[in-house]
Amino acid sequence: MEDRWLSVDEIAAYLGIKRDTVYKWISDKKMPAHRVGRLWKFRKEEIDKWVKSGGAGGRDTENRRKPKDRR
Repeated sequence: MEDRWLSVDEIAAYLGIKRDTVYKWISDKKMPAHRVGRLWKFRKEEIDKWVKSGGAGGRDTENRRKPKDRR
């Protein structure tokens, strides 16, 4: 059974998102992450549980695009 810690790049690739999004989700959406020295590490099982519980769902109101005026 594989039980290893994933890096930011690996978790971003696993979720199909960018590195910057990972860092944003750690602070804004309480993505489960563990600080090891200067690095962030992740357990795949914790991330899967977090995603299934809706942790990664929805958009922040700050990041939503405003509809264009179509007049």
